[in-house]
Amino acid sequence: MTMRQPNPAPAHLATTGQAVDVARGFSLKAVDLNFIANPYPTYNALREHNPVAHLPDGSYFLSSYADCLAVYKDAKLFSSDKKAEFLPKFGDGLLYQHHTTSLIFNDPPLHTRVRKIIAGALSARAVAEMEAPMVALTDRLLDGIAAEGGTDLIADFAAAVPIEVIGNLLAIPQAERSPLRGWSLAILGALEPAPEPDVLVDGERAVREFLVYLRDLVADRRKHPGDPSRDVLTRLIQGEQGGEQLTEVELLHNVIFILNAGHETTTNLIGNGLYALLEWPSEKARLVADPSLINSAVEEFLRFESPVQIGNRLATTDTVVGGVAMPAGTFITIGIAAANRDPAEFHDPDRLDIGRSHNRHVAFASGVHFCVGLNIARMEGRIAIGRFLARFPNYRLSAPAMRGGRARFRGFLTFPVSVA
Repeated sequence: MTMRQPNPAPAHLATTGQAVDVARGFSLKAVDLNFIANPYPTYNALREHNPVAHLPDGSYFLSSYADCLAVYKDAKLFSSDKKAEFLPKFGDGLLYQHHTTSLIFNDPPLHTRVRKIIAGALSARAVAEMEAPMVALTDRLLDGIAAEGGTDLIADFAAAVPIEVIGNLLAIPQAERSPLRGWSLAILGALEPAPEPDVLVDGERAVREFLVYLRDLVADRRKHPGDPSRDVLTRLIQGEQGGEQLTEVELLHNVIFILNAGHETTTNLIGNGLYALLEWPSEKARLVADPSLINSAVEEFLRFESPVQIGNRLATTDTVVGGVAMPAGTFITIGIAAANRDPAEFHDPDRLDIGRSHNRHVAFASGVHFCVGLNIARMEGRIAIGRFLARFPNYRLSAPAMRGGRARFRGFLTFPVSVA
């Protein structure tokens, strides 16, 4: 199969009039399959013609890098607490309890307490000690792919890597890890702007089943604690020495959060990166010829195809964003993927450049909510993509890849390749 040189993601819609119409009529709750396949022309239209877009539901969508960064940086003015947003969306059930208790959707003091505990177990030394087991795991998976002559890159590689890493981080027994990916996908699927009723039912079920499993795991870990410098679950149970401990509800839901945050995003990073290299064969050849570019390549994959495409905040008081007045209580969507293609910040942003410098993307957010596990994600991306490419530089699609069909999380459900 011959891959053509891009641009695979066109920078603009056909005409200025069409771009203006798309930007002014945009609604996150009514996107179509064309948007799911390639949202970037729409994001470019928004940034050029309606950068602070007033959506039909009364919320605003930000698409410029400067506006998104400003909102990220002011955690007091722009709250991450999602109770007001999620109660009408989820109802007062387990899904609501989970998403309003986890680290990412909270403000201080809960955010500060949980983040400090988790960050303490993700020290530079702890992450460095993960590298050798990560290499061994990746090589075992690559051996299996070589034996078969091909694989589904998502199920058998991109998703398998983070599940094992997070499983090891939480010391979840190997034989008990098979449901983790399904639970994660179901819980995160409910975060879409307009989830179908069956998605909410699946999310509620997944939280319930996950909690049943975790109660037994936590009870066992209380009796048999691990090394808190490496075992995140033990550290969460014990809390900070001399400090406040998490409640049982906070503990359980933040363990679920750790799995979800560490699984879906890294799966998408690996899958998106390897797919982007197929669409940009000159960049793939460049990385094969110079593996030392892998670190900047990973940063470019994060910018070019951000695994998490949107974030959300709530204005806590009357404010102005991008010249637009917003009253207290306004819901704001941060267009991460749009910001990461802003030509005001990135030269030739619709081009994949694995050697790009000055790459200050916001794929890991910014401010107090920047991703606590970013160094693990970078390590996983570097090892998984780098070693896959070294082993199979001529990999190719064996059937069309299938996107996940979501606006918030950008990745693939299936990505079949041949390596023979």
